[in-house]
Amino acid sequence: MKAITNVSGVDGTGQTLSNTTILIKDGKFTSIGASSIPEGYEIIDASGTYFTPGLIDVHTHLGVHEEGIGKEGHDFNETSAAATPQVRAIDGINPLDRGFEDARRSGVTTVQVMPGSANVIGGEMCVLKTTGTIVDEMVIRNPSGLKAATGENPKRFHGDKGRMPTTRMGIAAILREKLIEAQTYKEDRKAGKAARNLGLEHIVKVLNKEIPLRVHAHRADDIVTVLRLKKEFDIDLTIEHCTEGHQIAPFIAKQAIRVSVGPTMTPRSKIELADKGWNTLLALAEESVAFSITTDHPVIAIEHLMTSAILAVKHGLPEEEALKAITLNAAKHLGVEDRVGSVEIGKDADFVLWTGNPFDLRNKAVQTYINGELV
Repeated sequence: MKAITNVSGVDGTGQTLSNTTILIKDGKFTSIGASSIPEGYEIIDASGTYFTPGLIDVHTHLGVHEEGIGKEGHDFNETSAAATPQVRAIDGINPLDRGFEDARRSGVTTVQVMPGSANVIGGEMCVLKTTGTIVDEMVIRNPSGLKAATGENPKRFHGDKGRMPTTRMGIAAILREKLIEAQTYKEDRKAGKAARNLGLEHIVKVLNKEIPLRVHAHRADDIVTVLRLKKEFDIDLTIEHCTEGHQIAPFIAKQAIRVSVGPTMTPRSKIELADKGWNTLLALAEESVAFSITTDHPVIAIEHLMTSAILAVKHGLPEEEALKAITLNAAKHLGVEDRVGSVEIGKDADFVLWTGNPFDLRNKAVQTYINGELV
């Protein structure tokens, strides 16, 4: 049991905290603005620091693309086939990957870990806290989505090997075929006419809207193709990267979907990134599209999640919107807003004490807490 006193900062919902006392019990926030401290509580004086909720990165490859190892740590793309819905990121995560420590030191308390984008369907993903040595004990949602990818990556990984897909038409065709196959499998299983098929079971979760399809899509035309599939199969999905989202922001706004944007700090390393810029966030915000900011770690190192938000503000995004893009809106993107993303009674006590407002790049995280424990 802890009492955090003299708290000044923000709670992630848009409210400012000033000389507030926050109570924590059993890893949860139990009081925001307590007038007294019950007996037996450990008191942590937050004077001189700036308080925020723990940060959230919605799109990472932490633990499946390990740092400092090389090929041996590349467990994020099962490239043996163009569609591998049967694989699960949780089975490839090494919680001792140095990236998790970097995340904690930079105030990132929750991440989504997913397969890479080499395949049209890459497998299931999960959401976890950034502390622990047993992945199963770190997870807060598993699965949290099924990875799919459009564009150049599947074409390059598989087309260069002389197999489908070699075109964007082929990518869309594989997605349709697998969704139709899963529809048939669902009916056959219900009728007792089909043996278990792990990959199709995972796709059925998408058809049942138990999890969304989370689709890597940079170019505007690829985003439109994904939204066409959403309509055809009546599924939930998110757009991951959304690099050219500013080109079609009004159209995206009509679809009632969430998008993750980034990693915008990268150079324009391929044709799909030719029109990359911070203006994407501004255009989406203007159309009230729900968005999050991501590093796509290790494409951009996880410690630069806050840096990305700072640069978004530098280019015109309001500070409050930038913070929500890595806290509460990010939690909603992942479907875990009942647990994390803001400082509210009943939510996990994940928070960060900074040397000052973290939107000043000179400030840094002093202490990071997950489930009420200093990590």
